[in-house]
Amino acid sequence: MRLQYQEEIEHAMRLFDHIHDRGGAVQLAAIAEPKARFKSALEAFETALKHEQKVTAAIHKLYALAKKEDDYATQVMLEWFVREQVEEEKNVGLAVDQLKMAGDDSAALLMLDDRFGQRAPDEAESEEA
Repeated sequence: MRLQYQEEIEHAMRLFDHIHDRGGAVQLAAIAEPKARFKSALEAFETALKHEQKVTAAIHKLYALAKKEDDYATQVMLEWFVREQVEEEKNVGLAVDQLKMAGDDSAALLMLDDRFGQRAPDEAESEEA
């Protein structure tokens, strides 16, 4: 989750930089504090999947607005996010599926914890940033 957090900061900066590069001003506002305690890893990842789906819907709305406004530069920038969200939902969905299969099997959960902990930063994404 820490690696995911760092990746999301990079995504936010992509949006920030795009707005700044186009002469806009970014206004940051407080957001609700996310849930911090979960009954299980499965619940945490199901919550993460719902959040990714919410983010996908927001990106689609932004893309539709950019299209309506004939803002081609923003459409191109948002295409990266559209593709990224497919990957994000796939990865979290896979984790949910694996956690469901593991159930309460502590050995399987430890194996998944180790596998999730070995995830490396996406080098292709870093190069594109």
